[in-house]
Amino acid sequence: MPKLIEMPKLSDTMTEGTLAKWLVKEGDTISQGQSLADIETDKATMEMQSFFEGTLHRLLVKAGEKAPLNSPLAVILEEGETAPDNLDEIIAAAQATANTAAKPAAPASPSSQSQTKSRAAASEGPSTLLPRAPSPNRRIAARVPGVKSSPLARKVAEELGINLYTVTGTGPGGRIVRADVESAEPITAAPRAATPTIRPTAGPDDTRTNVSTMRKIIAERLLASKTQIPHFYLQVEVDAAPMMQFRAHLNQTSEKTTGNKYTVNDFILKAVICAAETVPAINAAWDGDAIIQYKSVGLSVAVAVEDGLVTPVIKAAEQKTLLELSQSVKDIAARAKNKKLSPDDFAGGTITVSNLGAYGIDQFSAIINPPQAAILSIGSIRNAAVVNDKGAIVSGQRMWVGLSGDHRVVDGAVAATFLAEVRKMLENPTLMLV
Repeated sequence: MPKLIEMPKLSDTMTEGTLAKWLVKEGDTISQGQSLADIETDKATMEMQSFFEGTLHRLLVKAGEKAPLNSPLAVILEEGETAPDNLDEIIAAAQATANTAAKPAAPASPSSQSQTKSRAAASEGPSTLLPRAPSPNRRIAARVPGVKSSPLARKVAEELGINLYTVTGTGPGGRIVRADVESAEPITAAPRAATPTIRPTAGPDDTRTNVSTMRKIIAERLLASKTQIPHFYLQVEVDAAPMMQFRAHLNQTSEKTTGNKYTVNDFILKAVICAAETVPAINAAWDGDAIIQYKSVGLSVAVAVEDGLVTPVIKAAEQKTLLELSQSVKDIAARAKNKKLSPDDFAGGTITVSNLGAYGIDQFSAIINPPQAAILSIGSIRNAAVVNDKGAIVSGQRMWVGLSGDHRVVDGAVAATFLAEVRKMLENPTLMLV
């Protein structure tokens, strides 16, 4: 029986994938667990492994093509097996099933929506007035000089957004009563003109490159973050000299014992974790009508890769020592660059750290990684003239640490307290080891 290699679900939000590159060719002998292809998802490019063994009989999708979840990508035959006569039918049936599952549910027709509303209204009973959304022009209803109407009719008109100039009264002498208002149509605002998309003009010497699935998803999520999350920004200057001195001393010993070399980023991540434990309100997320307070710190670490930026997660980061944290960061960074991350590596993030110090950036404001409520932006360490405790100007080392917060979840005072805690840890690095 032929085995179909299908598009796997490599991330929790994945609905389709792009077959970036085949690592095998037709006729190859395939072993279980062997890497078959690089699959580009909405989060990263990952290797797809085979759950079967046998001979690769046919490739169904070309490099660069997209395919929905669970759609067939290749056919594997067992040793000595020949392809059945109805193989094309088997492939077509699997493809049809995948395409059907990928289609979104069709929206309800206007008539069915109307029937649904009628049934909902009937279920409320004939004497119940269903509330309407307030009109943006509801104040117009109160400004009706010369129109005969009862006080109750005017009150109801204002609540429902009804313009009394448009209502015919059925009361004595043409007076407008409540029933007239309730049967009238509310004021509707003029439809807004669609905002035109500003497209670039490309010249004959310019190059147009189609975006990868990952870059497309990054664009969509960052747009959603900036338009849906009320960002606010804070920054604090840190005396980085104590951290740099402690790091140099620790590395002299560590390289001889554990063989590990600590980076500046290791200390920054540890400081963020310790501060999040001290100020747990920062380690939270907005959930519509509630705020989720996370018990554990899922530290999302921004890693630059070929197609953009990925944020794999160090889970239960508060339970790791500085050495374990340093080793975890090295591991996920290496696997990110080698496309070895799994879907589980991206799950469970509660706060993100983005460090552009190595690129010479002094300070910047990062965009929140939804649904998290905060992201730290780390700048470079610079030699600077500073004033010491005695009022003398001396040489020092300074670093800017920024925070972008979701104001629905985090107040300015909470964020300021958290940043102060981060600074305290960096300026007193031995506290991180307590």
